[in-house]
Amino acid sequence: MPDPLTSTAANAARTSRILIVAGSDSGGGAGIQADIRTVTMLGGHAMTAVTALTAQNTLGVQAVHPVPAEMVVAQMRSCLDDLGVDAVKIGMIGSADTADAVADVLEPLGRAGMPIVFDPVMIATSGSVLADPATIAAFGRLMRVATLITPNAPELAALTGRAVGTQHEALAAGRDLARDTGAAVLAKGGHLAADDDDAAGSDQVADTLILPDGNDTAWADPRIETQHTHGTGCTVASAVAEGLGRGLPLAAAIARARRFVRVALREAPGLGAGHGPMGHHRVRLDCDLGGATPNQVTLPARDHAASVAFYRALGLSMIVESGGRYARFESAGGTTLSVEAADEIGGRPVIFLEVADLDAAVSAAREHGIQVGEAQDQPWGWREARLADPAGNQLCLYVAGENRRFPPWRIG
Repeated sequence: MPDPLTSTAANAARTSRILIVAGSDSGGGAGIQADIRTVTMLGGHAMTAVTALTAQNTLGVQAVHPVPAEMVVAQMRSCLDDLGVDAVKIGMIGSADTADAVADVLEPLGRAGMPIVFDPVMIATSGSVLADPATIAAFGRLMRVATLITPNAPELAALTGRAVGTQHEALAAGRDLARDTGAAVLAKGGHLAADDDDAAGSDQVADTLILPDGNDTAWADPRIETQHTHGTGCTVASAVAEGLGRGLPLAAAIARARRFVRVALREAPGLGAGHGPMGHHRVRLDCDLGGATPNQVTLPARDHAASVAFYRALGLSMIVESGGRYARFESAGGTTLSVEAADEIGGRPVIFLEVADLDAAVSAAREHGIQVGEAQDQPWGWREARLADPAGNQLCLYVAGENRRFPPWRIG
């Protein structure tokens, strides 16, 4: 088994090469613009084969100009023949001819094991149609060559002919699609109503990975209330492709992609009068980039008010305040710094290093002879394991996800 402390660092050091086959969004919220930002923020190199030019903004799509299929293929060949490709993401395809031409290029790559993520784009967030019936009918070859298909509920319904309005219906349709295509399916739940027996209700968004062998993996998180959701489908598919391109297992790549999307939703800049773009550019140190990432430090405070005033004066933004004994600050670059009553942390600083899989990281550290405490779930939503370096400096391996910068009690 690869060592999580070294293999993930090696993954981080390499630059994944992601070929994006998709349309251009002039408003910058979705399409190749969102794809490029996503891949770049996750540490990959984005290459593009543009399938269509669109005139669109947050209110809708005003015009679409498909790129000829031979030009799409020429762009793909240009990237494949020189830079090389570690994974492919397919989005808006433009036309039935382009779907077939792209499949011609990708089928031998898929047989050779290249990860291919297909987001079967049909309708924009604004409701505008981006694929006609002939194009949708031509999706079959692309789905069969894909490693993963990432439909939302309306797309899943169109691809399977099933009603998809609840989680149970999405799961059934996703199993049909996985069985018929041989690809894994990520049935996305953002459009879905709650099932009658779903105690969490519609306040939760659940996404389910369905494998062709029938095994499922599900994720559920609180719904983020925002109208700035333009490009969520493009973003999650590109993030998964980037993860697969750097060697992450499929479920790990999806979990990382979901975290990226959730933070980008919270960081949406609020542009436009309709469904605005997400804040890809503000996702900092929030997603696993490989290895242990130092992104949080806690310092002892003997005068809480004085410490808070000091760090505010330095330009840090306070995001948590708890009872005059703990405060957390955020920098523009995304690192966080906390001050805590000195008697709570033994009067010494603690440096936090975030990892993708805490239990695996703890096991790997112990195999290297490092003494690490047991991993423990904390009331504030973090999972932590304490240790010290040879000089006695206090460290903490942990997983916090979006709860580091966006806990439910965030202020400001």
